Amino acid sequence: MNKTIRTRFAPSPTGHLHIGNARAAIMNWIFARHHGGAFALRIEDTDQERSTAQSETSILDDLRWLGLAWDEGPDNGGPHGPYRQSERLGIYSAHLQRLEKDGLIYPCYCTPDELEGRRKAALDRGESPQYDGHCRDLTDVQKRRYETERRKPAYRFRVEPGETAFDDLIKGGISFPNHTIGDFILARQDGMPMYNFACVIDDHFMEITHVIRGNDHVSNTPRQVLIYKAFGWDCPAFAHIPMILGQDRERLSKRHGATSVDQYREAGYLPGALVNFLSLLSWSSESGDEILSADRLVREFDFSRVSQSAAVFDVEKLDWMNGMYLRAMDLQRLCELALPFFMNAGYPVRNASGIQSVMSLLQSGVDRLSQIPEKAKLFFQESAAPENAEAEAILKSAETATIGSAFLVKTSGVSAWTAEAFLAIMKEIQKETGIKGKNLWMPIRVMLTGQVHGPELQKIVEIFGLEKCRKFVKTSIGSPSADADR
Repeated sequence: MNKTIRTRFAPSPTGHLHIGNARAAIMNWIFARHHGGAFALRIEDTDQERSTAQSETSILDDLRWLGLAWDEGPDNGGPHGPYRQSERLGIYSAHLQRLEKDGLIYPCYCTPDELEGRRKAALDRGESPQYDGHCRDLTDVQKRRYETERRKPAYRFRVEPGETAFDDLIKGGISFPNHTIGDFILARQDGMPMYNFACVIDDHFMEITHVIRGNDHVSNTPRQVLIYKAFGWDCPAFAHIPMILGQDRERLSKRHGATSVDQYREAGYLPGALVNFLSLLSWSSESGDEILSADRLVREFDFSRVSQSAAVFDVEKLDWMNGMYLRAMDLQRLCELALPFFMNAGYPVRNASGIQSVMSLLQSGVDRLSQIPEKAKLFFQESAAPENAEAEAILKSAETATIGSAFLVKTSGVSAWTAEAFLAIMKEIQKETGIKGKNLWMPIRVMLTGQVHGPELQKIVEIFGLEKCRKFVKTSIGSPSADADR
């Protein structure tokens, strides 16, 4: 009988959820769901100086926002807990003692300064800066001498000559000569386990069948394979997904812009769009489609379609994709999501229904919710000041004064103000003045909005209302109310 597929995402709570780590979480979640398996969340918090409860909470919130529900984890428990490494220290200690008893590890009393000195010396000789085995075969007398100096040992794994190989679901077979690995540390002087050691122990006892992670972990894998073999355990399947690069093809970092999930969340990207976008970095659907729901991602995922090439994070592509999601969204739901952006901008709105007419007009031209305050500005401004030199020039033209005066006369007795009423009046003005086309519509747009381009004008004026339209036109042509209405 085949094993149930089990994957995991194991972030360190030392900051916000990085977009690259989120992509790894997505791939683990999709693969587990594709096979009807389990997805576990484990918190790797052995770095006690940098790990915080606040970061853990932030990471869990971002994962929930992305829609990546886990079957087991620190908040909902499960049969393989605890799910925080800080709560599993006894397990690591017991297994370290087991390796020591079997002679597979040894205490290393070297200080950081001594290690750094030897590393530099090896580099100067043109040699690989691996650990030189200084403490590998210490006598009991030598050990006691170090202990009388109050040195606390770290523990290193004995790497024997040969090579360590493993199969990667994306890269194929990979082999490392053991001399390039060197005797690596399993536990620090304070007894805290190192990443590779704790990771193996946890993945084994949590019955993880597939370890899916970034390409930067390839060099960790032979060390982990050696630890699995030392305990006589089967290795999980490994899959190392390509790195995410910026447009300059350098590793994605803060200089490329936003790098954490919460930054994209605050900028008004939708979780479905972000999951869709990150899933398509180095992977593609056989259909060729790019807008893929979570259900389709789960249904269609296949490691054979994951490229080995690094993926470039294209913000313009993400904006396009997010815009597609926004335009397909139910208007009421869109208003609920947009409301905080209106309120944070200081606009006088209180509920989602109060912005429905504005959002119905803006929905087709918004790529992310953070664009809304600027695009909605014209609906809340007290006057339609020209936005640029082109608009200013139009405002000063003779046609503008003629059209504006005619508009005020034609609207003085209007009782029902609709988009149709506005279009009918503009048709009358065209007929009476002989001004048409761009020469007619650009001046009235600038008078009402201050902008040369924008949403459909007849819909804007309907939202404005007649009083506001007349006020803006009067201000634009400098016409006193009494004179203009005659």
